[in-house]
Amino acid sequence: MTFQEAIDYLYSRLPVFQDQGARAYKPGLTTTRELCEHLSDPQLRYKTIHVGGTNGKGSTSHMLASILQKAGYKVGLYTSPHLKSFTERIRINGVEIDKNYIANFVSTHREYIESLQPSFFEATVGMAFSYFADQYIDVAVVEVGMGGRLDSTNIITPELSIITNISYDHMQYLGNTLPKIAFEKAGIIKPGIPVIVNEYQGEQVEDVFKKSAEVNDSDLVFGYNNVTIPLYKASNYTLHFEAKTNGEVETKKYELDLVGDYQLKNVKGVLMAVELLRIKGFKIAYEDVFEGLRSVKKTTGLKGRWQILSETPFVVCDTAHNEAGLAITIDQFTKVEAQTHRFVLGFVNDKDVESILHLFPKDGAYYFCQPSNQRALSATHLTQKAENQGIKGSCYDNVNDALNAALKDSGKKDAIYVGGSTFVVSDIDQL
Repeated sequence: MTFQEAIDYLYSRLPVFQDQGARAYKPGLTTTRELCEHLSDPQLRYKTIHVGGTNGKGSTSHMLASILQKAGYKVGLYTSPHLKSFTERIRINGVEIDKNYIANFVSTHREYIESLQPSFFEATVGMAFSYFADQYIDVAVVEVGMGGRLDSTNIITPELSIITNISYDHMQYLGNTLPKIAFEKAGIIKPGIPVIVNEYQGEQVEDVFKKSAEVNDSDLVFGYNNVTIPLYKASNYTLHFEAKTNGEVETKKYELDLVGDYQLKNVKGVLMAVELLRIKGFKIAYEDVFEGLRSVKKTTGLKGRWQILSETPFVVCDTAHNEAGLAITIDQFTKVEAQTHRFVLGFVNDKDVESILHLFPKDGAYYFCQPSNQRALSATHLTQKAENQGIKGSCYDNVNDALNAALKDSGKKDAIYVGGSTFVVSDIDQL
């Protein structure tokens, strides 16, 4: 079996959430546990860090992996979804999984996979855990797919857990209130394992985390209470900031190559995680943190987070895809000095687009498109929904046609935002 044959098999025979949505959603840990038992429980052969939340868990995972790699550890990184290639999901020290390994894994375990019938995500989790074990990594940073309590990644017993934030997303699966969603996210809290919560989002949400931590006898640490960032400034490519963690005498300087404003919230959880990992015996110097943060993209291969594609005109793409994430990103983009702000937008069809569109300025220029994804909201329907809210624009079949039209219309002082969905960003040719 070749790599392409293996990938075709995974996509054609197993339910894929990014394409099929609810039909591929398979909550529960039984199948993943059975698969990993068949694989001799590879997830028990190295240390892990579990990262959940609604927004920011991917950036947080990549920051931690970069820091640990700079500290000299052999680091596995599991994230989802991918932007360009399936191999992006599984990395060791920034290097994507070997294609031959994927082909051999699927070929070797195909008969068992046929009998077990896991989802695409469950099979991918098993593959990632096996690859990390076979490559003798020291530690894996594992990003939750969706939710937490019933997510396939939740079979691990990590060194620590991180919950970035709670926002309205995937409500048909996780609940329609923040406390209900928080309950699902809090499911990654394990007995006796410390957990970091990055942001304060009201007493009701905080109470969910406190109760779960109490039941599990887990130390609960709030990033927003324990890390202060008194000073920061951003250029196009670097976020310069000073930070102080409780217990430190001095404020320390850092640089971060992820410049979205929302990263200031994520990095508090990362710095707190470093402190807890040190307590657990990890050797991480200040220099490792500094170098890891200033080279996240280079070290780990992260793409799509406030990624600048052009300076003149200014073009930026971002994978923010729900109301909370887009609110911060669009606010940052509209502050970019420009003669005209242009928006290349597309969404999937299970998003509450009406609740998102109000975030966008009515005086912008709009180019509506659709991702090349089975769950795509058609550009025609998006255009109509936008018009219903007083936002007018042109309609295009795909993101590249829409972006090219925006570039054609732009002067050197214009700014273009490309996003609305992870899958819109993944379709950009020049990414």
